[in-house]
Amino acid sequence: MSNVPVILDVYTPGTLFLAGVPFQCALGPAGIVLDKREGDGGSPVGAFPLRRVLYRPDRLEPPETLLPVYAISDRDGWCDDPTRPEYNQHIILPHVATHERLWRDDHIYDVIVEVGYNDNPPVSGKGSAIFMHVARAEYAPTQGCVALQLDDLLRVLRVCGPAAVLQINPPA
Repeated sequence: MSNVPVILDVYTPGTLFLAGVPFQCALGPAGIVLDKREGDGGSPVGAFPLRRVLYRPDRLEPPETLLPVYAISDRDGWCDDPTRPEYNQHIILPHVATHERLWRDDHIYDVIVEVGYNDNPPVSGKGSAIFMHVARAEYAPTQGCVALQLDDLLRVLRVCGPAAVLQINPPA
């Protein structure tokens, strides 16, 4: 692990490069989009900081990384309701707004990397819950996130620190 600036370069149709090494990844079904909107299925173009890592302590040890690490529980969620002040923020359940549960029966949120997209401050309707997380079987599309196989995600996180950036590049 180091605190050297790391750029995670993402290209369509689904490749993440770390120091020239390619990793297959899943993106949203709409591909990479220039003007992200809530629910459009697109992965947003831009350079975004990695905020922290969330993980399921009942399934994994804390990931090795220089990013802040937080163990989630069945009370953790993410607000996706653009009408609420909590929009695109971590919330504790139960919650009155529409939200995504972070504690899932499948394994895609066993490790979540909170991506600094539309969060400083959140703009209503510009998209929420853009994460890096574990890919589904056969790299099925996400809802706009970047998803890698668990081993690849853990490998990438080992070299990420506070200066790491997820660079989602526009289609050629």
